Amino acid sequence: MHRRDLMILLAGAATGARAAAPTLRFPADFGAHPQSRTEWWYVTGSLQAEARLWGFQVTFFRSNTGLQTDRSSRFAASELVFAHAALTDLAAQRLRHDQRVARSGFGIAQAELGDTDVVLRDWRLKRVGKTYQATVASDTAGFALDLHIAPTQPLLLQGEAGLSRKGPAPEQTSRYYSEPQLTVQGSLSLAGRSVAVTGRAWLDHEWSDAFMPPQAVGWDWIGMNLDDGGALTAFRLRRADGTNVYAGGSFRRGGSAAARSFAPDEVSFTPGRVWQSAASKARYPVQWRVATPAGTFSVTALLDDQELDSRGSTGSIYWEGLSDLLDERGERIGRGYLEMTGYAATLRL
Repeated sequence: MHRRDLMILLAGAATGARAAAPTLRFPADFGAHPQSRTEWWYVTGSLQAEARLWGFQVTFFRSNTGLQTDRSSRFAASELVFAHAALTDLAAQRLRHDQRVARSGFGIAQAELGDTDVVLRDWRLKRVGKTYQATVASDTAGFALDLHIAPTQPLLLQGEAGLSRKGPAPEQTSRYYSEPQLTVQGSLSLAGRSVAVTGRAWLDHEWSDAFMPPQAVGWDWIGMNLDDGGALTAFRLRRADGTNVYAGGSFRRGGSAAARSFAPDEVSFTPGRVWQSAASKARYPVQWRVATPAGTFSVTALLDDQELDSRGSTGSIYWEGLSDLLDERGERIGRGYLEMTGYAATLRL
């Protein structure tokens, strides 16, 4: 968060006035915000070739280390870039994933200003015109993605005009927008064989200095593309005992530019069936009942084991996977991604 914007929020809280949310500006806010501590571009979705279905994740993180270094030096480790890539292979009942990390610079890693262009060696997410190009290749995980991802709807500004509260204190906020209902075309290479794929995706871009309240151990989040063209977001930051620190989300009907934001007391996550990871011993609810002002839904993972061990990059173990959204009759009405953090250990950003 910009210092000027933080001062505005604090002044509003002190006087009892409601602070006006800063306006995001595009295309500049598609790009990096090096003044913020933590930032990510998250693309998740489904891919299909004939009857075969996969889930995919391509994520780039930018982190300001806060180290007091000689910034005139090319070797100053003032910023790190991380990347995660994952493929949920439903036919094989297997999650493939890989990770990378490097300091910014030297032509190796960079998050550009002005528009989306994040690079980490030969992995890249770049916005060209209105279309994102995502390319990742992993020899160790045995898959590669070359995807063209195009918007079909206006940007979805989360929270209040893109200012998304993440805790009870005014400074516990992020800048946050989503792009739901993205169309995907491209190729998937798996075990040396390439197939043409199409699909549907969701992009989140978020940046902040104070994302998590200190009492939170992690979060639960869903981003769901509804079959009727709508979009549902719901999240909660969670204490160690499973109670909410804060919650929120949004709902937008298909074809509408306006979204309905959810207040903290309007969102609840009730866990259902639990799966335990053999690797980390963490226990994840792979079924949820999520209640919002837009309705009460069931979220069901399409594969239990979608845990990612990213201790070699961001330092955490988390669960992120392709899931279906069901209505109260048990009928599927959407598909997207469920993310659960802080179950193997307290998440540190």
